[in-house]
Amino acid sequence: MNIAIASGKGGTGKTTVATNLAFYLQHHAKEDVALLDCDVEEPNCHLFLKSVCLETKKVILPVPSLDPDKCTGCGKCSEICQFAAIACIKGKVLTFPELCHGCGGCILACPAGALSEQEREIGTVETGTSGKIKTVYGQLRVGEAMSPPLIRAVKSHAQNGQINIIDSPPGTSCPVIQAVKGCDFVLLVTEPTPFGLNDLSLAVEMVRVLGLPFAVGINRSTIGDEKVREYCRNEKIPIILEIPEDREIASMYSRGRLVLESLPHYMEKFEKLYLQLKEVIPC
Repeated sequence: MNIAIASGKGGTGKTTVATNLAFYLQHHAKEDVALLDCDVEEPNCHLFLKSVCLETKKVILPVPSLDPDKCTGCGKCSEICQFAAIACIKGKVLTFPELCHGCGGCILACPAGALSEQEREIGTVETGTSGKIKTVYGQLRVGEAMSPPLIRAVKSHAQNGQINIIDSPPGTSCPVIQAVKGCDFVLLVTEPTPFGLNDLSLAVEMVRVLGLPFAVGINRSTIGDEKVREYCRNEKIPIILEIPEDREIASMYSRGRLVLESLPHYMEKFEKLYLQLKEVIPC
């Protein structure tokens, strides 16, 4: 079972929900849990869970390497590339590895056999444990733009027979789609503010296009206005979690501590979330 925790923008409490849900599921619901942190530009779930790293693996993307002695300048390679990662200008081929998605199409299209694969490291995947919770997170190299392949590498650690909590990157662009694609359920975390509502509506459009079942969780639910709730009512979107504005939660977050470890009265909210997830997610 794969549950994605996503949000239309950063700073809404997505990681707070993901880490505390994983903690609740393992410690109180006694479920086998893995937390896959796909926010590879800024992974931090392992910090809250005090994860112990067991293994680090490099993630390699195959990119084209040109043999100019074989190249005839026909341009077939640039015609097939959908990402402008290879260009042919006046018979001279130029490659842009930072734009390459590693599909290998240019190599197959080259009639002269002038292109071959070379490896380019885009980041690392670290696996570890926090008690009985399996933790996996990707770390994108600084300046690297190609995060979807690294997110795929993190998601490859999802296993059947356990609950895989996927902490998605914020937003609605390609990295988020890669993170939530194929999940059994998406929990969209938002806050009751105009910015929160705007980005929630974008995220709702995204999951509807992908055909994924979803619901909304409102963090800092006692601030702002009622427009997020009104929007959810009009769109018939269930709200299955509300966490109030609480200075103590912010204090725990700033210290890198889980809410449920320090503020056990919030346990009831995550128990209710767990029971609602069991109702809506097919086994």
